[in-house]
Amino acid sequence: MKCCGENRGKSFWIKRAIFIPIAIAAGVFAFGFIVMQLWNCILNPVLGVHLITFWQALGILVLSKILFGGFHGGPKHSHKNNWHEKHHKWMHMSVEEKAKMKAEWNDKCCSTEKAE
Repeated sequence: MKCCGENRGKSFWIKRAIFIPIAIAAGVFAFGFIVMQLWNCILNPVLGVHLITFWQALGILVLSKILFGGFHGGPKHSHKNNWHEKHHKWMHMSVEEKAKMKAEWNDKCCSTEKAE
């Protein structure tokens, strides 16, 4: 039974290492293409702006992320600090509390396998 990350072999991690970069590249390509098409099909006829290339569309995406999305760093938004808080809480739990939390997590994680 493969539950909650247990018994995953080397081939699983190799497939994941190959799939993730391909998925990221496909997502970047798709978003760039969508921005380029929307710009060229809507803004050119309506406002008379110049047509843009795929690379200019990616630049617009990056610029919009910088201007409107911001950079979510710092202590309030950092995943690292969140991990430290959870780790600190875990380290100060009793053995019974840890067992209860593991059982609850296992029920949430593996509920789909139990239903089958």
